[in-house]
Amino acid sequence: MAHQSAQIAADILGYLKHQEEKSLLRFITCGSVDDGKSTLIGRLLWDSKFVFEDQLAALEADSKRVGTQGEEVDYALLLDGLQAEREQGITIDVAYRFFSTDKRKFIVADTPGHEQYTRNMVTGASNAEVAVILVDARKGLLTQTRRHSYLVSLVGIRKIVLAINKMDLVDYNQQVYEEICREYKEFAAELGFEEICSIPLSALKGDNIIKPGANTPWYQGPSLLQHLETVDLSENNQAKPFRMRVQWVNRPDLDFRGFCGTIASGSIHPGDKVLVASSGKQSRVKRIITMNGDLGEAVAGQAITLCLEDEIDISRGDLLAEPGKTPATSDRLQAKIVWLHENHLIQGRSYLLKMGAATTPVQIAELSHKINVNSLHKEPAKALELNEVGLCRLNLSSAIACDRYAETRLTGSFILIDRLSNATVGAGMVEKILPSSESVPWQDLDVDKAALAAIKGQQPAILWITGRRRAGKTTLANLIQQRLHAAGRHSCLLDGDNLRRGLNSDLDYTDSGQVEHIRRIGEVAKLSAEAGLIVLVATTSPYAVERRRAREIAGEVNFCEIYLDTPRELCASRDESNYYQKIESAHEQGNSLVELAYEAPENAEIVLDGSVAAEILAAEVITHLEGKHPAPDWAI
Repeated sequence: MAHQSAQIAADILGYLKHQEEKSLLRFITCGSVDDGKSTLIGRLLWDSKFVFEDQLAALEADSKRVGTQGEEVDYALLLDGLQAEREQGITIDVAYRFFSTDKRKFIVADTPGHEQYTRNMVTGASNAEVAVILVDARKGLLTQTRRHSYLVSLVGIRKIVLAINKMDLVDYNQQVYEEICREYKEFAAELGFEEICSIPLSALKGDNIIKPGANTPWYQGPSLLQHLETVDLSENNQAKPFRMRVQWVNRPDLDFRGFCGTIASGSIHPGDKVLVASSGKQSRVKRIITMNGDLGEAVAGQAITLCLEDEIDISRGDLLAEPGKTPATSDRLQAKIVWLHENHLIQGRSYLLKMGAATTPVQIAELSHKINVNSLHKEPAKALELNEVGLCRLNLSSAIACDRYAETRLTGSFILIDRLSNATVGAGMVEKILPSSESVPWQDLDVDKAALAAIKGQQPAILWITGRRRAGKTTLANLIQQRLHAAGRHSCLLDGDNLRRGLNSDLDYTDSGQVEHIRRIGEVAKLSAEAGLIVLVATTSPYAVERRRAREIAGEVNFCEIYLDTPRELCASRDESNYYQKIESAHEQGNSLVELAYEAPENAEIVLDGSVAAEILAAEVITHLEGKHPAPDWAI
């Protein structure tokens, strides 16, 4: 390293003990693109002499080759490690760096400023305690500055450093500095920050980075490093109730069972009682195991393995808690969601919710509003676009134990995953734990679905016919129903267009309207099947995830997806509404009218060639059903 402590040579054991006992501060740098975040952290590492000799040589060579400061050292290259970052002079991924001073240890996350990479900024902020928000003194507050400030507040950071950078480019003008401070504090008044420390600096020249700069005699506050070394870290997760979500059940042999995870809050000792939040079962801690041996105490932030005295049922994803101070368990949550994907969030759509190691399907039951990051006002919305934030009500397929995010970050945060692509599409923070749907008792009826099916002498089912517009779905469903009726079977036909005249007349043709349209059809189809009927559904149902949701709604009812694969040209020739003709005309005129997407099924039980006569296809469906459900269930 470029700098070595004299204490290392004199007393290595004392030095190591001193390093171990120093507090650790995690902080992030954020703000708009080109505000100088990477340069600031590079300069901080450089001036604190925490740069290795080989890094120093590589930095000097890279500065001449791809730097942006002419013959001067480009400190940003200490952080911008990706080739694309160096070529474009921007930060794309989150860069983490460790450094230490005599007073404190630090882990800094240099986060990207581009709007496109806001998701990476949220990742970097999730574990930070302080945020350094940079502002270019020439430009003042920008949209991305406001967005990052709001997101920082949203993830629970309450201590802010407003670093007004590039003061050298405005001749260290005090009025410019004070005007930006005033404007920012007005904007941030509603964000709930406990402390905002404003510092004028020049990351390139080094002013007010390590020590007060001579160019700002009018500024009497601390330098950036002085403030970071002394900022109060009084929030103590160890004082909160014990929480640990089980990440893995370790069972190497018949004689050992351990429950592995990272303590989210509180502390634990051998002999302490623990409770499984989902089941209420209790036991006592027999051992606390780590890679360095058994512990007499484990605290928040430590990764451990717990061995219990009793054999109780604990699975991956279960939350262990302190008896008497248990988290709430519910299948209904209210949460703020940051949307992180190019494909927008759709109200009513089903995703996967992953909270720690626990995963469950979840439906966006309601998008209450979204937040305007410039004004912080609530705005009505039916969808969330990339980087937008909204308040949503979530219905989970199974109850989950959690805390409010404001109480414990690790047990109150989650991600949303697209069920088809498996991409992470959103990050959420639990605001309220709503009463569980189980609080409304399920009413048992004397005449159940089995009795209703028996009196009709048939096996109820849902035949879900999907295909693009004008594929011939209703024609096919009508012919199938005729054959069932002729055979004495009891059926009903749910046509998507007909339902829009009554039950779904309040829904529009937006994505969220389409999702709710399919959900309601799925619910009606299930109720009809439970009444003993064979239900035929004829609807475009363009999204694969909604068809999967309809299958899940059906539950134990036999569900058969029928894909009517009709060529687009044939669909267009049948189109009396001129839908396809309007698409073609728009393209010919160079307009941007886009055809509604249709996601063809990949694993449908029956795939039919829509160019074949509908009578033949109806007979093919009946033949398939007879083969799968022999007489008397489907006999014609």
